Amino acid sequence: MRLRTLVLAFAALAASALPACAAELTGAVQQGALVLGRTQPGATVTLDGRPVRVDEQGRFVIGFNRDAAGEATLVEIGPGGDQAETRLTIAPRQWDIQRIDGLPDKQVTPDPKLLERIRAENARVAAVRETDRPDPDVFAGFALPVPAETRVSGVFGSQRILNGQPRSPHSGTDWAAPEGTAVGAVGPGVVSLAEDDLFYTGKTVMIDHGHGVQSVYAHLSRIDVGTGARVATGQTIGAVGATGRATGPHLHFGISWFGERLDPQTALPVLIRPGE
Repeated sequence: MRLRTLVLAFAALAASALPACAAELTGAVQQGALVLGRTQPGATVTLDGRPVRVDEQGRFVIGFNRDAAGEATLVEIGPGGDQAETRLTIAPRQWDIQRIDGLPDKQVTPDPKLLERIRAENARVAAVRETDRPDPDVFAGFALPVPAETRVSGVFGSQRILNGQPRSPHSGTDWAAPEGTAVGAVGPGVVSLAEDDLFYTGKTVMIDHGHGVQSVYAHLSRIDVGTGARVATGQTIGAVGATGRATGPHLHFGISWFGERLDPQTALPVLIRPGE
């Protein structure tokens, strides 16, 4: 009896030394990645000191932008005070860089009036991205915004350097499709922005999926939803077009975690199969 008591006591002591709240992560930790996590219900989570929303089931989302590098520190504190710290090594990726020289200045730098408009529009979109809605729509299972056979015509992370001046890297995935092709919401959520005429992206819709995750649909030929509308996965929210700065009909699709732009081609597979 005494031996059994000692064995049980030792087992309890060993268990208490384990990081009971160490999270399970789904998705590769790499540049441009979205990663789903699960910890103890009631735990708190931070990423490099930034609080991360955790739902009642212990689920959370983190993301890494195109230029993230080195390590990130994920800290979890369980409801009983137990703590786990995980160092995440962010895997680098190669991006397509194109250099074009000899262009007229007006093709490289917009005039002051346009710059003022662009900055105002960018600020409005950035404010939308900072919303931290608690609804767990992001965990409900996602779908592609266009048919799976649609041709990809532009990839995340590619960049042009014009006359030696780096332009902003491409922040999403482009799908080339005929004008009028229906565009579906990739997941459930609330329409956070519906704009008819943004300078770069033309008719544009953003959907808030909760936990800081937003999807964006740009260059649309029409918009079928309004700000504040609740949408379901696959619901038509507009149609492919060529509005804004577009050379032909296509859908520019983006996904973000707060201000971090993520790669749709790596993020969507994680969300389509959320590992529930």
